[in-house]
Amino acid sequence: MATKPSKTAPTKGVDSRIADNKKALFNYAIEERFEAGMVLEGWEVKALREGKVQLTDGYVVIREGELFLIGCQINPLNTASTHISPDSVRTKKLLLHREQIRRLIGKVEQKGYTLVPLNLHWKNGKVKCEMALAKGKAEHDKRDTIKEREGKREVERVMKSRNR
Repeated sequence: MATKPSKTAPTKGVDSRIADNKKALFNYAIEERFEAGMVLEGWEVKALREGKVQLTDGYVVIREGELFLIGCQINPLNTASTHISPDSVRTKKLLLHREQIRRLIGKVEQKGYTLVPLNLHWKNGKVKCEMALAKGKAEHDKRDTIKEREGKREVERVMKSRNR
């Protein structure tokens, strides 16, 4: 008798989102996107399967030619972390090709560019972090984003009422 896969656990070959950083798209203008692997401990993978992650305060830094994700909070499960003392805001190493890292270093050193994590997702059974090379938005750009979003909602509302 075959067992059904868990709703949160990925199945082989199927990609699924774990967490999104919704603030990143509002606060930053995205220039380029990259996908990086992550170095995780066993308890972190189990917690990610249960969706116990918060990405909104996370950011990516470059130290000594390597990328690190800081501020991503993975809350440990009580059942999975009984014999260790997990650190929920541990700095996690990101894995990219050396040429990509060199290119990112050059871009980040330019004025105004930063690396922002956009989401965590499963890809072929492994956890990946999608990050973006981004520039911070000015306050008036954020207001424009809000106006566009509200305008789209209004148009959808009117169209929905006409179709009834």
